[in-house]
Amino acid sequence: MKKLLAVVSLAALAACGLETATTAATSAEIKRRELEQAKKTMEQAKQKIEQNTQQLLQRAGQSEEKAKD
Repeated sequence: MKKLLAVVSLAALAACGLETATTAATSAEIKRRELEQAKKTMEQAKQKIEQNTQQLLQRAGQSEEKAKD
């Protein structure tokens, strides 16, 4: 009877540890995906900033040339 109780207790503790490990792994995967998405968003923002900067420089150059004429 004591052995059965010990085995059941051990199994319960092992299951609890497994659940904790699974939860930690799931949380880590979620964070990894969030980080990946944040990097993509940041890269897109950089590209938009670069495009807008180029457009502003082109417009400034065109305005400057028109002012000379």
